[in-house]
Amino acid sequence: DVFMATSVTKKDGSKQSFDEGKLKGSIQLACQDAGISPERTAEVVNQVLPAVLAVAAAREEVATSELREVILRELEAAEPAAAEAWRKHEAAKDS
Repeated sequence: DVFMATSVTKKDGSKQSFDEGKLKGSIQLACQDAGISPERTAEVVNQVLPAVLAVAAAREEVATSELREVILRELEAAEPAAAEAWRKHEAAKDS
C-alpha cells in the first residue's frame, strides 16, 4: 500500500488535490516544447516521475515549489532542453 500526498499547496497558499496525471502532462509538454521525440519523452517521464512521486509519497501534503524543484532537477539530468522549456513555460505563466 503506497502512501501518497493527497494535496498540493500552491504559492498563494491555496490547496488542490495531488494529481499525478497533471504532473505527467506538464513533463510531457516541456519535452514537446523542447522538440524531443515521443519515444524519448516517454523515457524522460519514466525517469522523472518516480522521483517526484517519491517526494509526494513521504507526506500528506506537498508544496508545488518542492515538486517543481524535483522535476527541474530530474529534467536537468535527463534532458536539459526540457528543463529549459519548463522554465520558459513557467515564466510565461507568471507574467
